Order: sequence, then C-alpha cells, then structure tokens
Amino acid sequence: MESSWLVLLSLALGLTVGAGFVTLLYVAERHGKRAAEVVNPAVPDGIDQVLDALESAGVVLDPSNNVIKSSPGALSMGLVVNQQLIHPELLDLARGVRRTGEAVSEDLVLSRGPFGDASMHLRVRLARLGSRYVLLLAEDRTEAFRLDEVRRDFVANISHELKTPIAAVGLLAEALGHAADEPVQVRRFADRLTTEAGRLARLTQEIIELSRLQAQDALRQPELLEIDDIVAAGIDQNRVVADADRITIAVGKKSRAQVYGDERLLVMAVHNLVANAVHYSSPGSRVGVGARVTDGVIEITVTDQGVGIPESDLDRIFERFFRVDQARSRNTGGTGLGLSIVKHVVQIHGGDIRVWSQPGHGSTFTIRLPEATHPAPAATGDTP
Repeated sequence: MESSWLVLLSLALGLTVGAGFVTLLYVAERHGKRAAEVVNPAVPDGIDQVLDALESAGVVLDPSNNVIKSSPGALSMGLVVNQQLIHPELLDLARGVRRTGEAVSEDLVLSRGPFGDASMHLRVRLARLGSRYVLLLAEDRTEAFRLDEVRRDFVANISHELKTPIAAVGLLAEALGHAADEPVQVRRFADRLTTEAGRLARLTQEIIELSRLQAQDALRQPELLEIDDIVAAGIDQNRVVADADRITIAVGKKSRAQVYGDERLLVMAVHNLVANAVHYSSPGSRVGVGARVTDGVIEITVTDQGVGIPESDLDRIFERFFRVDQARSRNTGGTGLGLSIVKHVVQIHGGDIRVWSQPGHGSTFTIRLPEATHPAPAATGDTP
C-alpha cells in the first residue's frame, strides 16, 4: 500500500517538475523574442522596398538612433558605418525630430570621409516614421554646387579677360579721332586696333568652343579618322607663323593609326599645342611633332625647345585663362584658353593629356587616345 502511494507521489512530482520546466522554456522563449525585437526591430511595411529603390540616401533610425535600415546610397556616401550614423550633425537633427515630432529640412556640408578635406553638400529631410522611428533622406547636391562655383568663376574670368581688349579698342578709337590729321599715327593706331579686335574675336570664339565642349553632347556622332591627317592639318595651320620666326616644325614617321572622334575638334587640339610650342620658342629653334601607337594607345607628342614651365605651374596650366607668362601671352595674342580646350577635347574622346617640362629647356605635351577598333561604335547621344 505504501509503495503505491510512493509511486503516485513520484508521478505527481514528476508532472509538476515537467510542467514547471515547460513553463520556464516558454517564458524564456518569449523573453528571447522580445530581446530580438529590441535588437532587430522590424521596419514598417513598405519601407524596405522604398529604401532599396532610392538613388539618394535613406536611413531609418530606432529610438536609440541605431540604423535599422539604410539604402545603398547612404552606404556609398559614407553616412552609415557599422549600423551607425557617423556625422554628429545628423544625429542632432534626429534627436530634434524625436523631441518635437516635427519634420525638418536642412542644407549641410559634411566631410566625405575620415581622411582629407573633401566634403559633400547635402539636402537632408528628417521626419517621424510611426511612433518609434525616424526617417532620414539625404540628397547629394555636391555636383550642383561645384558646377555653380565653376560657372561663377568662369563668368568672373570672362569679365576680367574681356575688359582689357574692349578698353584697348575704346582708347585706340579715341586716339584715332585725335590723330585724324596725322597719317602715320592713324596707320599705327589702326594696326593696333586691328590686333586688339582680332584678339577679342579669338577670345570670343574660344569661349564659345569651350562652352560647346563642356556640353554633354559635344561628341554626338564619332567618325573613323586618320591620326596622320589630323596631325598634318594641325601643323599646316601653324606653318606661316613658324616660318616667320624661322622655327622648324619637324614631323615624325606616319603612325597609320585610326581613332573614332570629331575631326574638327581633334585638329583644333593639335593646332593649339603646336601654336603654343611655336609661340613660346625662340627664333631659329625647333618644334617636333609625332604620333605613334603602343598597345592600343595613340600618342601624339609635341615637343619644343622654348622657355619651359615652372614645376609649380604644371598642375594649373590646363585651367581656364591661366597663363604661365602673362606678359608674353598677351604679346602673342594668347587667351589662356588653348590648353583648357585641348584637355576637354581629349577627355570627350576618352583620352588624357600629359606634360613634361623643364624651365629653360622646353616642354613636351602628349595626347593619349584609344586606338580605333572595328566595327565603328554607336553614336554617343541622340542623332540630330
């Protein structure tokens, strides 16, 4: 009898312990789920798809300002690292939105990365998302700011460069009026007036050319061109000036290379390099021009024995209106746009330009272009 009661008691105790253990497992599972929800909170429905489709930056923050979801744009801009916003300015805005409940929009200048001084201009907007989250959207406007700055600088440079020939034309016209009875003076002022008018016309034309080159459709429909023909045309345009200064233009062997591009633009680029070499060379010196192909790369080289370029100016010579020797450039009619035009022509043809120079020994400019392959590529841009 006693043994029966012991069996029943043991069975009851086992059931009680088992029920308690199951209850503990259930409670532990519930706590685990709640902890997981805190650590990995669920994003409201539809937000995942919206952020994945955004080209700009999008970030969802939880109450602790942890990033629970971010778009590819936010990662590429460097706004989010290790699921955290790394810019204190954005965190301050998020706290303000959470405190007031009102959406905010701000223009911010933030560092682009932990190294260097590069920065980015962002237009950011933050708003509450439900009761717990904050949504941050950021649009990168760095390129728009850069283009606006370039435009302002360009306008300022044009205004400065145009003032000199316009003022000269006005003064010479006034001098002509006062010297009406002096034929020698009239001829002298007329010659100078013609020179200044020509300089003004060249400056205006080069500004127009540079504006066209900076347009997206500058190279609308490339053609298959012979590099040797382009080099010959660029040289021929400088023969008269070179002969007048007894400067010899030596041409290398034919390269027989071909390139896809715009003939007028490429001839203009070669012409500008040869013209610079002639203008900065001493009378009786030599300018060498050659073209060759190496591993699918066409190299057009223009070498002179002129005054050379100081090392401190090498990084700036392709800037608009920059002149190494201001006085000499003005005397030779230079506008400071020639090398900038060359750079843009080469870039839109998929190439680059390099320079080597040593003061007192001359300079070498090298245009590098991709050699044409067959068949011809499709046009870049809409056909007119």
